[in-house]
Formats: sequence, C-alpha cells, structure tokens
Amino acid sequence: MMEVSTRDKSIFEKPGFTSGICLYFRNSIQHMEIYSAPFWLRLLYPRQLLWRVPTSRREVFLTFDDGPVPGVTPLVLGILNKYDVKATFFCVGENVQKYPDIFSMLKKGGHAIGNHTFHHLKAWKSTREEYLSDCEQANALVGSSLFRPPHGQLNRRIAALLKRKYKIVMWSALSGDYNQNLDGEQCLSHAIRHTRPGAIIVFHDSLKAQQRMEYALPLYIEYCLSEGYSFGILE
Repeated sequence: MMEVSTRDKSIFEKPGFTSGICLYFRNSIQHMEIYSAPFWLRLLYPRQLLWRVPTSRREVFLTFDDGPVPGVTPLVLGILNKYDVKATFFCVGENVQKYPDIFSMLKKGGHAIGNHTFHHLKAWKSTREEYLSDCEQANALVGSSLFRPPHGQLNRRIAALLKRKYKIVMWSALSGDYNQNLDGEQCLSHAIRHTRPGAIIVFHDSLKAQQRMEYALPLYIEYCLSEGYSFGILE
C-alpha cells in the first residue's frame, strides 16, 4: 500500500512544496489507500522515477514485491510458467538470505530481479544512513540495478543518492492484494482498470497477499492475453 504519512521527514516537508500544499495534503490524504499513480502523486516525488515504461506497444510489466517466500513464490512461478510469462521480482534481502533456493528459482526462470531493501524498511521512519546501508546490504545478495522502495516511501535526498546506482521503479497500479479488506475480484479490477501500454502492475508474493493474488493473477494474465498484450521484464 502507498502509505501517506505526516512525519516531519516525509516528502511533504521537503523544499519545493509550499506550506499551503503541504497542509492540504496532510488534511486530505492522510491514511488514504492509493492503488494507482495519479498525476499529483508523481509531482510529489523526485523526477526520473519509473512509473510507467514509455512505449506504444501493447506490453505490460508484471512485478512482485516482498519475496522470496516459501509456498507463495513457487506458486507465483507456477502460474507464470503456465502462461509462459516473465515478471520482475523485487526481493527483500532478508528473504533471499533465508531462502536462497527459491531465489535461485527466480533467476533460473528468466525473471528480472530488483532490490527491495534488506529489512523492508520504511524510508520515512529511517535515517538516510540506515536506509542506504540497508539497500546495499540487500544488493550484496540481490545484485540488481533496479530498486523499489517498500511502501512506496522515499524522500528527495535518499532518492537522489539511490539514483546514482539504481533505476527506481514505482508503479502504474497496485492490485491491492495485500489488503485484507479487499477480495480477489476487487484486486483483479484494480489491475485491469489501469492496464495500458507500458503499465507497471504490482502483485505480492507474500503470505498476506496469497489468497487474493492466487485468484486475481491468472485471471489478469488471461485478460491481458485476450486483449493482445504481451508481458515484459524491467531492465
């Protein structure tokens, strides 16, 4: 979920935003669950983050966060293999360390790999030094030039430093499969509604998301294929 916070070190406190805008967003979107990436949200973040792949081809990009996880990640791989689809997995370093065999399955399957920090840190609750160190700890295991911030949290200073080494990948839409207040049909609807050329769609290979993901993912793939879409991996 895109978690909106009013902590002192959040993006709303960074230079470049007027106090009026900050106050507006504090009052209007605190605790809002944001499944797509509206224009105003992109304006709040540093430039050059990847929200959508610039292409006119009917191609979408499936991504998965938070794995590798026993049971769930192999389940995802089974679904992808059934449809001969490749995806990009943003892996938590701690999980890679615990489950190297499952991580190897991702790489052997021809899927792309991205860094999702070692401890799934929230940038707005971490010092700059702590966050950057955690990213590097993860990358020692993950070995990728792709990075996605957990919970979608970044600030300008951290982003500027990360951009020196990584392509920072956000999303066009979240399926919402992590949200226990949704059902699989709603998650499917979120993904389909925002499907367009170059869209980056997020599912999760986590225990919390498993039931909704297992329902929505194959139906989403079938929908895309029926509409003439292919699936790409991020590089």
